[in-house]
Amino acid sequence: MIKVADLPMYDTADYLTDEETISAYLSVVLEENDPNAFIEALGTVARARSMSVIAEQTGLNRESLYKALSGDKSPRYETITKVIHALGLKLMITPA
Repeated sequence: MIKVADLPMYDTADYLTDEETISAYLSVVLEENDPNAFIEALGTVARARSMSVIAEQTGLNRESLYKALSGDKSPRYETITKVIHALGLKLMITPA
């Protein structure tokens, strides 16, 4: 019998390997209309791209960035836009 502890760990960040996948992932999470889920997903993407690199590009402290993107906090809009820009992405508004 297989035990849960014997299963390999799953980390979404391992599968976010290109811009198209990242864009699709964030778009799906954004459609859930859950701000905390989106912030957490943004953190997952930042981990996939190297939190240290994102911290350097945004001028933010790495530890603070981890906390801000954990989904437990409500980071400032400025922080979100800095991270999105550092990831090479942009926000777009489209008709519903």
